[in-house]
Amino acid sequence: MKSATKFIHAGTEPDPSTGAIMTPIYQTSTYVQSAPGKNKGFEYARSQNPTRKALEEALAVIENGKFGLAFGSGVAATDAVLKLLEPGDEVIAGKDMYGGTYRLFTKIFEKFGIRFHFVNMQDPGAVKETINSKTRLIWTETPTNPLMNITDIASVVSLAKDRGILVCVDNTFASPYLQNPLDLGADIVMHSSTKYLGGHSDVIQGALVMNDSALREKLYFIQKSCGAVPGPMDCFLVLRGIKTLHVRMKQHCENGRIIAHWLHKNPKVGKVYWCGFEDHPGYDIAKKQMLDFGGMMSFTLKDESVEAAMKVLCSTRIFALAESLGGVESLINHPASMTHASIPREERIKNGLSDSLIRLSVGIEDVEDLITDLQQAISS
Repeated sequence: MKSATKFIHAGTEPDPSTGAIMTPIYQTSTYVQSAPGKNKGFEYARSQNPTRKALEEALAVIENGKFGLAFGSGVAATDAVLKLLEPGDEVIAGKDMYGGTYRLFTKIFEKFGIRFHFVNMQDPGAVKETINSKTRLIWTETPTNPLMNITDIASVVSLAKDRGILVCVDNTFASPYLQNPLDLGADIVMHSSTKYLGGHSDVIQGALVMNDSALREKLYFIQKSCGAVPGPMDCFLVLRGIKTLHVRMKQHCENGRIIAHWLHKNPKVGKVYWCGFEDHPGYDIAKKQMLDFGGMMSFTLKDESVEAAMKVLCSTRIFALAESLGGVESLINHPASMTHASIPREERIKNGLSDSLIRLSVGIEDVEDLITDLQQAISS
């Protein structure tokens, strides 16, 4: 099945009782049983809901996986993966990562005896040197948030597979349209479905996709036992968003490419972080494992003062100053004070995330309007 057909039809069948082409929103907390323990496949909505079931089947299809699980947020999905571990286990993660993930790892799970090593995930040698007998999980983002670094997924998998180490890839920035980590050997793919999967800035949700049935059962047990599940309306919204993922991502990529090159030529702009430049250190890997380079990027001004960056951040008219990313509308963000504020400043600076870095989530508006908006903001 070609990708456009897959995204439109994944996990959805006409409703058998009415013929409705869209999956109904089953707004119910429980289900009538004909006798104790005898039901129609559903007993309590925390364990399962027909709308969520359709979404989870769709998530598996679009990631070329066998099993999907939906959660109340991307962080809730990440939390479930960490709950596979036990005190004394160790995790290797990228030193350039989403601030909410870093916070969950260091502020929540460290106190339960899980140890985390943050390394340069772009260097397979650094990963290999860190692996030890207690390593149970390698967690990676690619492209990374917000510095757009690229991890060679297949190389990381090759280091882990013979040692019984799970590899989980946060695929949020790429989306299943651009990248499928399971095809490269990853054990689990995580998404903040809030972003490109939902695509309209109207839902909070997370997802996990995997191929191994035993791993699915462990994660499903965590899902139903801990209860961080999405409601049926949220599942419906993500199902709807998936149907247009391919057309939205094409426009995100086209607009992103144009804006990245425009920023690169702008005399007031310093460095542009976008993995589609041929001189990007991860370009060859990105080209190999991604369909295109996406609509996410970051940049600094030649005037590297925080004051100059703040003027730009507060002067855009179409780019909205807000958290999040991946919606149809363009967003501008200040990682140091917003999405990555939970990472200590000295760690951010050491890893290349300056106080004056600006992140863009390029939407699908007319690109000329977006460039005009950035031009007036940067010129201010």
